[in-house]
Amino acid sequence: MGFNCGIVGLPNVGKSTLFNALTETAAAEAANYPFCTIEPNVGRVAVPDPRLDRLAEIGKSAKVIPTALEFVDIAGLVRGASKGEGLGNQFLANIREVDAIVHVLRCFDGEVTHVDGSVDPIRDAETVETELLLADLESAEKQRDAAVKRARGNDKEAKERLAVLEPVIAALEDGRPARSVTLSDDQLPVFRQLQMMTAKPVLYAANVDEESAATGNAYSAKVAERAEAEGGACVVISAAIEAEVAALEDPAEKREFLESLGLEETGLARIIRAGYGLLDLITFFTVGPKEARAWTVRRASRAPQAAGVIHTDFERGFIRAETIAYDDFVALNGEQGAKDAGKMRAEGKDYVVKDGDVFHFRFNV
Repeated sequence: MGFNCGIVGLPNVGKSTLFNALTETAAAEAANYPFCTIEPNVGRVAVPDPRLDRLAEIGKSAKVIPTALEFVDIAGLVRGASKGEGLGNQFLANIREVDAIVHVLRCFDGEVTHVDGSVDPIRDAETVETELLLADLESAEKQRDAAVKRARGNDKEAKERLAVLEPVIAALEDGRPARSVTLSDDQLPVFRQLQMMTAKPVLYAANVDEESAATGNAYSAKVAERAEAEGGACVVISAAIEAEVAALEDPAEKREFLESLGLEETGLARIIRAGYGLLDLITFFTVGPKEARAWTVRRASRAPQAAGVIHTDFERGFIRAETIAYDDFVALNGEQGAKDAGKMRAEGKDYVVKDGDVFHFRFNV
């Protein structure tokens, strides 16, 4: 599993409650959705996708294996983390290793003490963002100093690195995250090498009280505004409700409980899907009598890369991808029907994978 989201937040915002509910839900549904705890703070959860069950039904597959994401419960952050306060160094090291950030923000009043004495999700978001900005700025300046020395000796790579570092540093000094910098396609590989934490996409999880789970509240509305202004995403969730749902074993009881609160699905399901979208991932499928399986690739991946997700030999010896669009597979009742209708295509190495493609890879090694 190469894709993960780090769950971050200040103390007492519901971060650990959310992570525990996430992992307990996955463990409880292990019969349908494979789950494993890799470390105490890492959980792997299935990405909900009703298409997979439909494909398995048509293909009469014995097993159904969804694609998955990893969620990492990252050590809590306090003001001054960029200078090593609290668990700052551990926090920053863990953030650098994840692909995206799920930022839990407290959007409920109550007796639980807030670290800053009052509830203000925007202030909390800015506290975390500021610590990441400061840490990124320090890292970027060190990288610039090293690149300047090498550039004096006409080092081509150092000059390319400087061309990316300068606008990034300017943005950070201006209080803007690295992800706000506009770069050319050629500069993106260099940008990724900088390992800027503020370059990572952010999903805000507005943690509300139980009464606001279906509609949100004034606090979560402010978070949604911030997310929209940043071009990001926001999911309203009640960690307390998620913990209650996770404790219910009977699926019918879960549905009844959610309906009583005016909810169609759990907030966790929305977070999982949003995290998947945040990473700009798409799903392709393989279907057969043994199993129907969902696989994950980044958007704009080509057919050999998709084959390589299944096995490196498939990519190395790629010949072609026999491809059926999901809608055609369903409408024509499976592979044979799609073949007979001329809807199975033979795609080569330059084919760009589309979300929902059903593949059968031909390879030779």
